[in-house]
Amino acid sequence: MTNKRWHKSSEAEMLPTRTDVLVVGAGPTGLTVAVSLAAQGHDVTVVDDQAAGGNTSRAAVVHARTLEVLEPLGVSARLVARGIRAPRFTIRDRDRVLVPVEFGGLPTAYPYTLMISQAETERILLERLAELGGRVARPYRLERLTQDGEEATAVMADGSTVRAKYAVGADGMHSTVREQAGIGFTGGRYAESFSLADVRLTGGVPAGEVVLYFSPAGLVVVAPLPGGIHRIVATADEAPAAPDGAFVQALLDARGPERERAVVHEVVWGSRFRVHHRVADAYRAGRIVLAGDAAHVHSPAGGQGMNTGIQDAAVLGEALSAALKGAEEALDTYEAARRPVAGQVVAFAGRLTALATMNRHARPARNLALRTLARIPAFRRTLARRLSGLVYRV
Repeated sequence: MTNKRWHKSSEAEMLPTRTDVLVVGAGPTGLTVAVSLAAQGHDVTVVDDQAAGGNTSRAAVVHARTLEVLEPLGVSARLVARGIRAPRFTIRDRDRVLVPVEFGGLPTAYPYTLMISQAETERILLERLAELGGRVARPYRLERLTQDGEEATAVMADGSTVRAKYAVGADGMHSTVREQAGIGFTGGRYAESFSLADVRLTGGVPAGEVVLYFSPAGLVVVAPLPGGIHRIVATADEAPAAPDGAFVQALLDARGPERERAVVHEVVWGSRFRVHHRVADAYRAGRIVLAGDAAHVHSPAGGQGMNTGIQDAAVLGEALSAALKGAEEALDTYEAARRPVAGQVVAFAGRLTALATMNRHARPARNLALRTLARIPAFRRTLARRLSGLVYRV
């Protein structure tokens, strides 16, 4: 284990001058990499440019494959204890069920979608990292990242310098690590913005399932969360920065259940974001590696974003451990395993988004095709395996 020398800023937490692995970004991806490395006895330092508690809570779905990869890290049982199990996912056109997807028959210990906020997922991962002797140094903003044949050197905005054998970019779509490494980010941007809100509602929303509503006006996802909350995610031409009850109500009236109206009583929290569909041209540049949104971004349809990042992180933690022990080729194996998965996830989320936003004239043919396919058990099983992430098992 590396001997640390620490320097301390009067405004920030202490930061070591040396570490085995520097992880930039303390979201679910970065924290999972850190937990994996700490559990294997390696010295890991995580930095984040936000103060504790400053993160928003975009993701709310943890799929079966994600729970499988988190199980050996001592995290899954804690997530399951705090989340809501949703054993069913449906694609609907208003009240009409087009495709029902049941997770109960999947070959996994987690035959359901777990609904839990990203904030809670991060809190549990932080708790586990602390138990393993690690923590996150905040707030530190990466300014410059260079490397030579032996190590990577990170310079923070306050002048602090950290040298690491490897550096991990888990710092999101606008990754400074990726930019400093000179890695391209090929793709484009969806024309629509996305509105996100946690609300209290009553009415015609089905209980105990995640619903993707298709509509010519755009898609809307309605999913249960702990505490009697529902997460709403919807496309919008220009989503408001802080959606109010009237805005969310209008979305549900236009796209959600029709026979029994869903009534919004309170908006607990809301935000907006724009979504790109991009994959990094490479996952590795020497001693710098990427994971999560720094490596791939896509539509939220299907709830694959955070899950794909955590699955990246679990594989990367093992690869970095091997590299630290002398098998540096393991990092190439990581890229070979995970980059194709990102391409599949981006394509899958894109297809769901395109299907959801088809124009009114194409809608009857789409609905007929989906309902016909949904009668085929193999189609439903394949969709369940793809949504759950089990299709990406190594």
